[in-house]
Amino acid sequence: MFGTRMSAFLKLSKRDLKYDVPASVVVFLVALPLCLGIAMASGAPLFAGLLTGVIGGVVVSSISKSPLSVSGPAAGLTVIVLGAIQSLGAYETFLLAVVIAGVLQLILGIVKAGMIGNYFPSSVIVGMLAAIGITIILKQIPLALGMLETHAFELDNGHGIGAFTDTLVSSIGPGALIICILSLIVLIYWPSIPKLKSIPAPLIVVALGIGLSFAFNGTAFQLAESQFVLVPIVNSFAEFTGLFTLPDFTQIINKEVWIVAFTIAIIASLETLLSIEAVDKIDPFKRNTPTNRELIAQGVGNITSGLLGGLPMTSVIVRSSANVNAGGRTRQSALLHGMWLLLAILIIPNVLNFIPLSCLAAILLQTGYKLAKPALFTSMYKKGLDQFIPFFATIVAIVFTDLLMGVGIGLVVATFYILKANMQNAFKFDIVKQNDYDKAVITLAEEVSFLNKAPIQQKLYSLPKSVGLIVINGTGSKFIDKDVIEVIKDFEQNALTKGKRIELTDIEYKKK
Repeated sequence: MFGTRMSAFLKLSKRDLKYDVPASVVVFLVALPLCLGIAMASGAPLFAGLLTGVIGGVVVSSISKSPLSVSGPAAGLTVIVLGAIQSLGAYETFLLAVVIAGVLQLILGIVKAGMIGNYFPSSVIVGMLAAIGITIILKQIPLALGMLETHAFELDNGHGIGAFTDTLVSSIGPGALIICILSLIVLIYWPSIPKLKSIPAPLIVVALGIGLSFAFNGTAFQLAESQFVLVPIVNSFAEFTGLFTLPDFTQIINKEVWIVAFTIAIIASLETLLSIEAVDKIDPFKRNTPTNRELIAQGVGNITSGLLGGLPMTSVIVRSSANVNAGGRTRQSALLHGMWLLLAILIIPNVLNFIPLSCLAAILLQTGYKLAKPALFTSMYKKGLDQFIPFFATIVAIVFTDLLMGVGIGLVVATFYILKANMQNAFKFDIVKQNDYDKAVITLAEEVSFLNKAPIQQKLYSLPKSVGLIVINGTGSKFIDKDVIEVIKDFEQNALTKGKRIELTDIEYKKK
């Protein structure tokens, strides 16, 4: 009876299993290294990344109505998570922020705030994702180079650049660097091989990394223990339950916890909504995902993840697009991929611990590059400075400060250009040549606010001396601010004293 209800709730389809099972395996193979890599980049336990993938697959897909979206730990949140864990001082305190963020997302879904993404300028959102990509790349360089520890590279004692290069070269692990370079080559070129592209490139990278690490044993390229994944190995149910971490609810009144929670809730919701929009566009059946229901599903997922010791999650475009390309049809593929992740934790943790960190770094380097590739900068520049400058300002601000501050600065810059455009579009202006004088025709826009006061005033008082008749037409306006009416009336008196004619058509205060 329970199984029947659960099947109805999920709307499972036996007819689509022949498509969803193979797709779920592909998504699992893509998600496994990404879950580990994102946890590593976030400064969180690797188990937390896998746990988040399981919850994203099983819990979120059970509630969401998106047929193809796959949720899990997101690269777009790594900067926030890393900074939050460090600033809050304890992972348990951070987990409380994740729970609160989930509650906030749940509330956003209930109050039908699924359109929230439409109120953020696209230039700032794209800039945020690009900045996250750059930050991911910077964070993965030490692991890609096989550095066992972080070095300050101080230029002191008169050694100058020589000290810098000597320290850098002596810190590089050649074995890890070789694995990373070869992994990047595979990630770039493997998908272009028609007969092999059906096998996920990240899986080949993991297999290659494991194989090379064994081949390097006993040589100068041998990897150190700290250069491998370290997933806890469980031998009993008690040990398995011991892997879960509970949030510290005693920090509920900590202001910093709430700041982190609000940041995660907003950024995770935006990234989810953007991902959902992108997935719906590539859905071969062109289905439409209810965004409010998706926020509720993500909220429940993040509450669950925070309560059990996982990371914040979103709908993820990389895994979702892999699901589409693999032929997935329904939510069953996302749910099954979560089950495969759980089985991997329970059955093959030893195999996971053979994975070199440098091959995961390669996967994240490619992920970062996709978020911040040069073509993106070119594309944004071609859209005009009003798009490029907020985009670039957001990137610089995030890289040199933090994500929340950077997005805030980006919004301020974008708002400046929005207001500038609004002021410039307050009216249409034409000069009509008459026999012995010129006629100026000013047609007001549909909405004329106090922000338009300055450009209208400037235009009126800078009319050429040849203008003998000024026509100001407000017939098409639905709203004209009182300040603008006052400017026009003052100009009318000024024009009459100079012997100019002025015609005002439907110029009166109009309420919204």
